[in-house]
Amino acid sequence: MYSDALKNGRKIFAVAPMIDWTDTRCRFLHRQISRHALLYTEMVVADAVIHGPRDRLLGHDAAEHPVALQLGGSDPAKLTEALRIAEAYGYDEINLNVGCPSDRVQSGTFGACLMLTPETVAACIAAMKAVSKAPVTVKCRIGVDEQEPEEALPELITRVLDAGADAIWIHARKAWLKGLSPKENREIPPLDYEIVYRMKQRWPGVFIGINGGIQTLDQAEAHLAHVDGVMLGRAAYQNAAILADVDHRFYGEPAVETDWNVLRDRMMAYTARHIAEGGRLQHVARHMVGLFSGLPGSRRYRQILSTDANKPGAGPEVIAAAFAAVDFAGEGERASA
Repeated sequence: MYSDALKNGRKIFAVAPMIDWTDTRCRFLHRQISRHALLYTEMVVADAVIHGPRDRLLGHDAAEHPVALQLGGSDPAKLTEALRIAEAYGYDEINLNVGCPSDRVQSGTFGACLMLTPETVAACIAAMKAVSKAPVTVKCRIGVDEQEPEEALPELITRVLDAGADAIWIHARKAWLKGLSPKENREIPPLDYEIVYRMKQRWPGVFIGINGGIQTLDQAEAHLAHVDGVMLGRAAYQNAAILADVDHRFYGEPAVETDWNVLRDRMMAYTARHIAEGGRLQHVARHMVGLFSGLPGSRRYRQILSTDANKPGAGPEVIAAAFAAVDFAGEGERASA
């Protein structure tokens, strides 16, 4: 994937891994809107894969591809065992989380705190590469706490590339492990896109992608003048309609209007299957609430999905009622520009 992208000068657009958000139902929705965007799972901890409910943690719909599995951990042996288990699920990429700043991740000595021990990250990547058939990549910060990013980031990149990493995704913000919440870590430390650009200049033959604070496809396109890939997080989740123009703008597909009625019908059918398998409407509907921000009727749409989807026995008809509230022919501006 990444070597071909570099060789052919092709850029990659991705939706970032987000804990509690990018589960299989979210990814199925996103795939209905963009055929080509690279999708990521939530971070899945290696110990959970080894000892927990594997199908629930790793299972996904075949329609989600290309889809990457993000693993969390710092023990090479556990990561390789988790990777072997995950191999049966056919992920297109395995990504190691070296960027999450949450307390529960720090307590397990992985995530962003691994920026402090790049030799550990390199050992993990080398072990994972030895058993993985899919590309193995790293998603990191530019540094943590008092680290100097101009020193810490190049050291990490050097070590993981020597270990065989296929690509580096960089969240262009330092993480503060003490004194800031995960939410504050998304907003307070200043973004530094330029350092990511400099890393690409230093390693022109390496796939380097950027993440952090990117809100629109125009901004994404501007970043791609400097790096090989761009990753949107909350902006893509909070209004998934932004993905509607991704295939045209980044993958050369013809510009076409999204048929939202087709999306409605697919999501209703998917929801019916999910409910038949023991799930609930809310498991799917919660990812759809922000879909039509800015369109006339979007407020009523959100109300229906937020309230009716939680009622006992709620079924796919709630999705139909919500879509019926939206005026798709109106003058509202969808955030896809």
